Amino acid sequence: MNYWLVKQEPTAYSWDDFVRDKKTAWTGVRNFQARANLAAMKKGDHVFFYHSVVGKCIVGVAEVVKTAYPDATADEEGWICVDLKPVKPFPEPVSLEKIKQTESLAQMALVRQSRLSVMPVAADQARLLLKLGGL
Repeated sequence: MNYWLVKQEPTAYSWDDFVRDKKTAWTGVRNFQARANLAAMKKGDHVFFYHSVVGKCIVGVAEVVKTAYPDATADEEGWICVDLKPVKPFPEPVSLEKIKQTESLAQMALVRQSRLSVMPVAADQARLLLKLGGL
């Protein structure tokens, strides 16, 4: 299993919206590196759901339930999306500040490539994030 992180502004689509919907197509990705990360996702991979701009914290864990397929929201061919379902909220959201202060997390793509919306997370980092989040 691989681990990933996706970012979303909670004013546009929050964890609560995601839970209400029970599943969503992760559309709208228009960055080549983020697209490559979507393409690498496999069914069953775990995905950290990060509230960006407002809150700036990981709020829950999702799962990939459908691998890459064409993104119907794209005006051009070649853009893809995946389907995600919520698994569990974090009892204690993990803030960006906490991630930056934690030595073994400070090298995460979230810190190094802050504008990237879909990124891999190393297995050891994923285990620590789950622990910090109370899971």
